[in-house]
Amino acid sequence: VLMKNQVTSLSSVLSNSTPNLCRAINNKCISSSFFRKRDYEGFLCSLLLPAESRTSAFALRAFNVELAQIKDSITQKTTGLMRMQFWREAVEDIFCDNPPHQPVATELWRAVKRHNLTKMWFMKIIGEREKNLDDRAYRNIQELETYAENTQSALLYLTLEVLGVRDIHADHAASHIGKAQGIVTCLRATPYHSTRQKVFLPMDICMLHGVSQEDFIRGKQEKKMRDVIYDIASQAHIHLEHARSFSKKVPVKAYPAFFCTVALDDYLCNMRKVDFNIFHPSLQKKSPLLPLHLYIRSWKKTY
Repeated sequence: VLMKNQVTSLSSVLSNSTPNLCRAINNKCISSSFFRKRDYEGFLCSLLLPAESRTSAFALRAFNVELAQIKDSITQKTTGLMRMQFWREAVEDIFCDNPPHQPVATELWRAVKRHNLTKMWFMKIIGEREKNLDDRAYRNIQELETYAENTQSALLYLTLEVLGVRDIHADHAASHIGKAQGIVTCLRATPYHSTRQKVFLPMDICMLHGVSQEDFIRGKQEKKMRDVIYDIASQAHIHLEHARSFSKKVPVKAYPAFFCTVALDDYLCNMRKVDFNIFHPSLQKKSPLLPLHLYIRSWKKTY
């Protein structure tokens, strides 16, 4: 009965909140379908934020999606640099109270005014994504973690500000969860990138196990490749466990910002089930139970 009520309650959140959120955003270019397609997990997590924070969280997610899709949508780096520069100037204008006439920028401006968001985090995200326009693998796991800190963790810092949380322990948790998110994102994207003759996995771990980029491009499923994935996935797991080790010091008000850990846990669990075969088809499917798992985590007030 409890499980049935949980499913019904989440369905209500999804069906009732989505139209209201879409209406709250003036420009139709930012819609629920946009988020469902580009950031499905972020969309679900945002629905579980307090009502007064959701629209601003959607704006942050839309900003992140806009930047994230630049790399995969260009054929020349110059084009990517120009689009990054647009967003750098847009953020400058937003903080000068003069946002450009662009739907995401307009909503970001409203979020900045409503929650007094920190400009530095926006600039870090832009700067790091700009550096990442180069098509090269991370030299080591630390370089991947730096990228994750300046993108995923920075996004979480902004989400905490939207929630009205400014706390050193919450920031510490956000740092580790963001790094875990960045590592998992790199893993999840590996099959897609390999079809485009690209591999971004940390070179130091690949070299440690005698694995070349060509091995991943060819989609081999040898044990040494699974060992590479195991080592990288283990680092994400370590960050999640560390973030939880001091959860009692983190304000409960901050927990909704960290519900992304549900999807990370699911992916890492599924990875173990397929013995760290990064190319296993099951890893590319959306989890039908993710909404329920998110709701349960929200109900338990844990991350």
